[in-house]
Amino acid sequence: MPFVTALLAGLIFGLGLLVSGMADPAKVLGFLDLAGAWDPSLAFVMAGAIAVGLVAFALARRRTRSLLGLSMQLPSGGRIDRRLVLGGLVFGIGWGLAGFCPGPALVALGMGEAKAAVFVLAMLAGMGIFEWLERRRAGRA
Repeated sequence: MPFVTALLAGLIFGLGLLVSGMADPAKVLGFLDLAGAWDPSLAFVMAGAIAVGLVAFALARRRTRSLLGLSMQLPSGGRIDRRLVLGGLVFGIGWGLAGFCPGPALVALGMGEAKAAVFVLAMLAGMGIFEWLERRRAGRA
């Protein structure tokens, strides 16, 4: 049942990205173009997502088990360190250059977008490099 629920949640998320236009890199780049023809619609989508997330996390913190009976696994870290800041910068640079972040890139890949395929391959390569560096780092510690 958790697999079906995760699949359903992913489909709803992808549908939301399509309906809101966030799977279109031109729309995202329009939001990031503060000095040009700025498109504020992504800010409204983000604000809506944050509002839903705040309510969902507030409710989830009161529970020890999910609605499916699984243990709750909420993020616990609140520390801002150098690695978090550098990771955020790399994410933001990639988002600004390509107009994609991981979720919309997967939706666009499903739509057959060639640019999304390049982004997803680069994203997977970046994840692989990160894992390799982490293993090297752990081996030295």
